Amino acid sequence: MEQQTTKKIRSYSTPPAPMPSLWDACHYSKSTFFHFDREKGEIIDYHAQRNLLVGEDFIVSLLRGLEHEVGDSAGLLLYMMGENWGRKDAEAFTVWFQKFYHLSIKAANLSFVMETWWWPFTAQGWGTWSLDLQSLKEGFIFVDLFDSAVAKTLGYVGKPVCHLYAGMLAGFFSSVFDRNLSSTEIQCYATGNDYCRFLIGSKKRVDATEFWLSTGATPLEIEQRFRAQEIPSEPALLEEIVTKEVEQV
Repeated sequence: MEQQTTKKIRSYSTPPAPMPSLWDACHYSKSTFFHFDREKGEIIDYHAQRNLLVGEDFIVSLLRGLEHEVGDSAGLLLYMMGENWGRKDAEAFTVWFQKFYHLSIKAANLSFVMETWWWPFTAQGWGTWSLDLQSLKEGFIFVDLFDSAVAKTLGYVGKPVCHLYAGMLAGFFSSVFDRNLSSTEIQCYATGNDYCRFLIGSKKRVDATEFWLSTGATPLEIEQRFRAQEIPSEPALLEEIVTKEVEQV
């Protein structure tokens, strides 16, 4: 009789990281995201950051006040404010993302990280976004912004007005990707478009984009110039991010 032998196969399993409950994850409503402390006169959000409720008059007054004080440099000043805001927010986000999901942002799926970062801004009234990562391998990113708090407030004025957003995106992505990135708005709701679109990339690419815009180029024409390699691809700029994203897919 043929003797049968059985081999014991050793298996390994990684214990799953503790994840938050569905109730904790779905906290972007007015009643769950914000805590209104009437005694202290404070509004604290889910991530322990202070918030301020303002109306359209505040935004208009802020922009007009800056223009009155610094003239044409108001856009640059808003960009710098946004850039500093983005870097600071990246620091805070890195901490609470690690605490909440038990993952570092570099180990997590890039799309998941980006959507997790932006959701609080949607809850706070800054609008919704769509992140286009298809051009990562070429060294730049497109971001579409819907319902910009600034552009929606000002309405049609014939020029891009979301300098604060552009700076915030540059600051956040620079900090998270550990790269020196810039950003510019290539189309805006305030110029008659349905939504705002931003380009994030190297200073060289952003400077070229702003020059083309000043000569009357459309966002579509600028994208076509990128595809035609009028600005050479910069794969090394976001190489580590591209590699990680491909591995995750």
